[in-house]
Amino acid sequence: MKYNLDKLKKVNLRDVWPHEALDFTKWLSAESNLAMLSSAVGIELELIETESSVGSFNVDIYAQEAGTGRKVIIENQLEDTNHDHLGKVITYAAGKGAEVVVWVVARARDEHRQAIEWLNQHTDSDFGFFLVEIELWSIGDSLPAPRFNVVEQPNEWTKAIKLSEGLSETERVKLSYWTKYREVAQATPEFLKVFDPQKPSKDHWTTLRCGTSAYHIGLLIDTRHGRIGIEFYAPDDKEIGHKAIDNADLFEERLGLMATPFDAKKASGLRFYKDGCKIKNNETAWPRFISEQLEWALVMKKLIAELGL
Repeated sequence: MKYNLDKLKKVNLRDVWPHEALDFTKWLSAESNLAMLSSAVGIELELIETESSVGSFNVDIYAQEAGTGRKVIIENQLEDTNHDHLGKVITYAAGKGAEVVVWVVARARDEHRQAIEWLNQHTDSDFGFFLVEIELWSIGDSLPAPRFNVVEQPNEWTKAIKLSEGLSETERVKLSYWTKYREVAQATPEFLKVFDPQKPSKDHWTTLRCGTSAYHIGLLIDTRHGRIGIEFYAPDDKEIGHKAIDNADLFEERLGLMATPFDAKKASGLRFYKDGCKIKNNETAWPRFISEQLEWALVMKKLIAELGL
């Protein structure tokens, strides 16, 4: 039996991007390409600026994590890693007050993999260092396609344990709940097609980005009153927040929950809670609570699209 197949062929990076700053950085900073890197590292990146000043130097890409606002620096190197660029990423991170560093390279040398691993092991949960290799591949005479391979990244589980050491009992419960949430979410394909769950935190909420900075969906827990919830949250845009409030009855109908509108000085939107969902000392019920919240999020995202928010 004959199969109609071809071979993958690796393409030299410099054949497509002759100059790091003028070609590769410009390409990577485009929204669709930054989204590919976001998918690889598991952080939704939003561009702030390219060639951002740090004293007498410039960081290739200055960005932030959507939803949290954590500052991110991205340093590009279309060659093997070297000590000079390792020093640069640390200098740029300090100069920008960045909490996430993404070093994109052609090939990571072992000594620099070890250095990034060491930084991840010896910094607290607020910081993360990624070492990412960029490759280009073609099939037959096809156009080359990029692929990002993460070779070093933060060990979130280890950092979560370190973080929990300084937390109160209630904060530990919240951290544990959102850790279980991420586990359930990542095992729910229909949810992952729409949302990218954030890393666990000690907060009473976790954010789901909707492709815009104008609003987001928040999943909520209330450990004191034993309830779970969801919210539509517009941080600054009152027109969008008020439109959601005006359609509160439609949200209630779709979600099967009673809406509580809020209209603060800046933020506005709708919150929904379901009572009778004890969080503390009830871990066996968490997957059921979380599955329901995931369903609410998908319903809300669909309704948001229908309303044109």
